[in-house]
Amino acid sequence: MAIARVEDVKGKVHLVEADPAPGGMQLVNPYRTNKSQPMDLVELASEIQKADKFVHANVSNKLQVIAEQVRFLQEQARKVLEEAKDSANLHHVACNFVKRPGNIYYLYRRPSGQKYFSMLSPKEWGSSCPHEYLGAYRMEHDHSWTPEDQIEAKTADQQVINKIISTSSTLSITMGD
Repeated sequence: MAIARVEDVKGKVHLVEADPAPGGMQLVNPYRTNKSQPMDLVELASEIQKADKFVHANVSNKLQVIAEQVRFLQEQARKVLEEAKDSANLHHVACNFVKRPGNIYYLYRRPSGQKYFSMLSPKEWGSSCPHEYLGAYRMEHDHSWTPEDQIEAKTADQQVINKIISTSSTLSITMGD
């Protein structure tokens, strides 16, 4: 470690002002307590420098966490926008009946390229299915669409949410809120 000159250190280290009689009462001999050795100032400057490095490292770590959260939120926003686009597209698919939340609808494509919803599944059509089957979707109560492969997970999530809401409502009623 390089040894700093006392003159260099004094410009960077801030010492507490000496008060020979704090509160109007002299407690100790100020000449004995306020004497500092040249190495004391160097050590103090070294400690301040070390503290600055720790503060910088701490801030860097916290900013790294925030950057990761921002990336996560950006990905969530991308997914929300993608789901909204998919839902909007499904709402514009041709259909000859009124779609009701909670029901599953089956998406087909005609040879002309037109997509349409049917209430009949490929199993119900059997071998006489006239068009290309593209997938099944459940219309949710918020009018979003859940693909068939995600329906089970979405239902399980909704049951957990309903249980939490039910428990929360019960607690509010019993606590008098």
